[in-house]
Formats: sequence, C-alpha cells, structure tokens
Amino acid sequence: MRITFPDTSFSDWPALHRLVTDAYAYMDGRIDPPSSATRMSVEDYAQKARDEWLLTGVEGDELLACAFVAPQGDAAYIGKVAVRGDRQGQGLFRQCYVAIERTVRDRGFAAIELKVRVELTEVRAVYERLGFRRVADNRHEGYDRTTNITMRKEMS
Repeated sequence: MRITFPDTSFSDWPALHRLVTDAYAYMDGRIDPPSSATRMSVEDYAQKARDEWLLTGVEGDELLACAFVAPQGDAAYIGKVAVRGDRQGQGLFRQCYVAIERTVRDRGFAAIELKVRVELTEVRAVYERLGFRRVADNRHEGYDRTTNITMRKEMS
C-alpha cells in the first residue's frame, strides 16, 4: 500500500465517502449518539480535506485506508480513520499511524490527540498499545453521561 500524507491531490470523494461509511457501519446501534460519519456527504469530505490534512492508503487504483489530521494547538488531532473491511487486520492501520506520527513529529507538534467512543473498548485498546493515554471524559450535547474519551500521546 502506498501512503500519501498529506495527500493534496486526492479527488475521488465518492470512494472516500464509501470507505468511511462502510468502515463505520459496525457502529450503527452500538454507539449513542451515532457517528458524525453517518451524516457526512461526499462534499463534506472534500471540504474536510481542504481544512485538514488527508492521509490516503492506495494499492493500485483502490483506496484502502484514510485518516484526517487537524492541527489543534500543540497537538495534531486524528479523526475519521478508516481501513477497508476486507483488508482490516493486515497492518494497514499501523502503517497509516506510523506515517501520521512521523509527520506530526517532524512538524514539531507536542502530541497527537483523538477521541474514542466509550462503547468502542477494542478501539481504545488499540490506541493504548500505541502509547495513548486517557486524558479527558467528554459528553455530547444533551447527554448526562460520558460519550467519548480524549486520548493523547506525547511526542517527546
């Protein structure tokens, strides 16, 4: 898989939309509130790529993985990470994460941050193995319980 980060020339927004939508489908009925990925349009992803850094993982002409990274103060925030379902468990996510960490470190950020839904304990465990630690509990508007957890990894 060829990783491009940041990918400023990507333009197949329908493919990216399908990739993220398919990768996040398993969350339907499992997380509350539903993921914002379920409400984003093709145009929303194109705009997101203009506002943030897009990572793409491509093999041949097939999009296999993506992630968005947004500078936020001293940290780079990772979101909308997706790996094509039939390629999960093959190390593609790790390859993407290594590229993100290298770029974030090279650009002088102090840390990487992300949010994980409370219900997705297996996702949280993946990030913990990469050195992330829980730094905050958060609630979506209108909820009286923690709905997601902020995790942070220092670049020191």
